[in-house]
Amino acid sequence: MKQLTCRSWGVSNSYKVSKLNQLTRGWINYFRIDSMKTLCEKLDARIRTRMRMCIWKFWKTPQNRAKNLMKLGVDKDTAKVMAYAGKRIARVCQTKTMNFALNKERLTRLGLVSMLD
Repeated sequence: MKQLTCRSWGVSNSYKVSKLNQLTRGWINYFRIDSMKTLCEKLDARIRTRMRMCIWKFWKTPQNRAKNLMKLGVDKDTAKVMAYAGKRIARVCQTKTMNFALNKERLTRLGLVSMLD
């Protein structure tokens, strides 16, 4: 999973999503996960966080980050504070604001498959 969501890997996010979906489906079909619900929930949350980090890195500049956060429904002041947070990508992507802006439904619309679905 870490290799497929590497922020410095120079491929599009849609390609990363398709590769993650292949990995997820293969893993679930191979192991036939029935009683591993808590493990699947934790892995699913981690995959979504890693995808948020990839999207954050893809936005590149603080101006683009603030603009895109505002497009996703975050108020202007909070978007600017988040955008100019510096190089703490992992910390920013675990906040409630990022979970609101790039929630599970939006990531599903990007094509990311949940392990629990």
